[in-house]
Amino acid sequence: MADLRDLYQEIILDHNRSPRNFKRLEDATASAEGFNPLCGDQYTIYLKMDGDTIANVAFQGAGCAISKASASVMSTIVKGKSRAEAEELFSRFHEVVTSSMNGEAQIEGLGKLAAFAGVREFPARIKCATLAWHTLGSALKGEAETVSTE
Repeated sequence: MADLRDLYQEIILDHNRSPRNFKRLEDATASAEGFNPLCGDQYTIYLKMDGDTIANVAFQGAGCAISKASASVMSTIVKGKSRAEAEELFSRFHEVVTSSMNGEAQIEGLGKLAAFAGVREFPARIKCATLAWHTLGSALKGEAETVSTE
C-alpha cells in the first residue's frame, strides 16, 4: 500500500510541477472561472467543443499543488470525451474524494484520478481537488457566474 501511495503522490507532484494543458485556449467555445476563497485557488477552464464532444481543454490560474494537479489530470482525461462522459467522470471522482469507502472497485477505471483518493482524509483539501471539476461543469453548462467552493 505504501508503494501505491508513493505512486499517487508522484502523480500529484508531477502534474503540479509540469501541468498539462496549462495555457489559454484561444479558440475556446466555452469557459468558466472558479475560485476557492478558503485557500485562494483560482482557475479558468477553457473548452473547445465539437458538438457534444470536448475537442480540447486547457486551464490557467494559480493554486495549491492539489488544485493544480487536479486541473491538469482532469484536462488530460476529459479531452475527447462527450459532455455526459465528463459529467460521469466528475461524479465518480467526487465520490472517491468525499466518500468514506476505500475499495478498489471505487477507483477502478479512474486512472490517474485515483491519485486523489487520499484527499478524503483531509476534508479542507476536497475543495482544492474538486474546484477545476466544478468549473468544468459550469463551462459545459455555459454558466457565466464564477464558480465558488464556498
